[in-house]
Amino acid sequence: MEYSIFDFIGLMGALGFFIYGMKVMSEGIQKLAGSKMRQILGVMTSNRFKGVFTGFLLTALVQSSSATTVMVVSFVNAGLLTLTESIGVIMGANIGTTVTAWIISLIGFKVKISLYALPIIAFGAPMLFASKSKPKALGETLIGFALLFMGLAALKSAVPDLKSNPEILNFLQHYTDMGYLSILMFVGIGTIVTLVVQSSSAAMAITLVMANQGWIPFELAAAMVLGENIGTTVTANLAALIANVHAKRAARAHFLFNIGGVIWMLILFIPFLNMIGSYMESTTGHSPFVEATAIPIGLSLFHTTFNILNTVVMVAFVGKIATLVTKMVPSSGDDEEFHLEFIGMNIMPTPEISILEARKEVAKFAKVTTKMSEFTETLITKKQNKSRRKLMEKMKTYEEVTDRMDVEISTFLAKVAEGNISEASSFRIRALLSINNDLERVGDIFYQVSLTIQRQLDSEQWFSKDQVANLVEIYGLLDHALAVMRKNLNSDYSSVTMDEALEAERAINAKRNELRREYLKKVEKGEYNVKDAINYIELINGCEKLGDHVINVTEAVTGQI
Repeated sequence: MEYSIFDFIGLMGALGFFIYGMKVMSEGIQKLAGSKMRQILGVMTSNRFKGVFTGFLLTALVQSSSATTVMVVSFVNAGLLTLTESIGVIMGANIGTTVTAWIISLIGFKVKISLYALPIIAFGAPMLFASKSKPKALGETLIGFALLFMGLAALKSAVPDLKSNPEILNFLQHYTDMGYLSILMFVGIGTIVTLVVQSSSAAMAITLVMANQGWIPFELAAAMVLGENIGTTVTANLAALIANVHAKRAARAHFLFNIGGVIWMLILFIPFLNMIGSYMESTTGHSPFVEATAIPIGLSLFHTTFNILNTVVMVAFVGKIATLVTKMVPSSGDDEEFHLEFIGMNIMPTPEISILEARKEVAKFAKVTTKMSEFTETLITKKQNKSRRKLMEKMKTYEEVTDRMDVEISTFLAKVAEGNISEASSFRIRALLSINNDLERVGDIFYQVSLTIQRQLDSEQWFSKDQVANLVEIYGLLDHALAVMRKNLNSDYSSVTMDEALEAERAINAKRNELRREYLKKVEKGEYNVKDAINYIELINGCEKLGDHVINVTEAVTGQI
């Protein structure tokens, strides 16, 4: 019987079936664990061993090292993890991904779980129509689990039988008896397969099926597993292409860690495999070098042992890896003021993570508005400054930046809100949208303030010394209010109170009232010319308006929206 193009298309369809099941199950688990992700990450400190354990735990939960590493890059991008912490998590993720291989080896080949797939779907399907997000996510997880093993069963059926298609074995024989060159070739094949299917777990399933069917011997299947360890790093590096420099370094560290492990394993490859074979023969009575059906367990054992040893070897060099990737991916300078820094990536399947990224971006947005306050103080106190024109241009540029940040952050949050989110996540999104709107208004008002200062300069009648001193004082109070606002935005929202922000806002209002009364008295006495002093009182009123939007931000942080 010849293996036709339709048989090959069927094989690709079976592979797609398997990958789709894995995707549905992984996303369902992530939604279930989403609210807990932050608590899990909370155990991480500079202690690299805790990071390794956390990476293992996350990957065991979401059943995808690619999902974990992309998640880690996302956390680094959002400033929630340092580079050193992220390297530890990535090391743990490599161990966690071996859990998938064990599930497939122990259940997929031993138990005909595909027979139970339809009853599992029948149990999970009604949950999809639940009003609450948790049962819905559980339903997705169960259906994904069933589809994954139905896909695996389809994959095994689609792989051609060597007894009926001996020409396939003959084709492979040309590449399996080239000694060490064959090993290196199959490392490359494993890398390419992982790149194509974009999942090391799916690539591992393909390798297990090929080995179980007797296509390739144990040593070449193990070489493919090493290649899959290289290929899986590409997903994180692709995710980091549109991320900041810190995330790029985390992704590059993942590549170095995995490629370093593959290199030392290739040096010890044959003796290491012989050790695995001897262990299996002494404990199970079956050798993966002799029996094709023993290869899946042998590969799983090799995969786990290699990743654990690689982590043990490399964990001592976390600091050196961090230093090396910092040199490999140098910073282009200080943080770019005019680009989104934290949410330049694709939206994560877990809304909790996307909301954390947006929070970081909003905190940076506040930093931009604080810069505008600094420019305003300079414009008030240094009217003869030769760089005043450049400063005015900067104010205009920053105002345009705040408009752009407002649109981009709001668009991002709107996309997050389209997903399957909880009521708590929905409330946090509304709060961030409110904060975002107030910060954009702050940028607008600061720009209007700069135009008022420009009008006063153009009139060639500058403010008196007393007026300048009063403006410096009230805008100094605004600076304090902005500092409180930024502190609140960078804090855990649940721990923020209104007390300090209210005190700062009351101080601005009190000063505004005092200066207005003084202004009216001096106008009445003829000490101020109304035409000359109109810009002065406009700057005072502008400061009070700014204070109103600043207090609105803290109100949104504390949930008063």
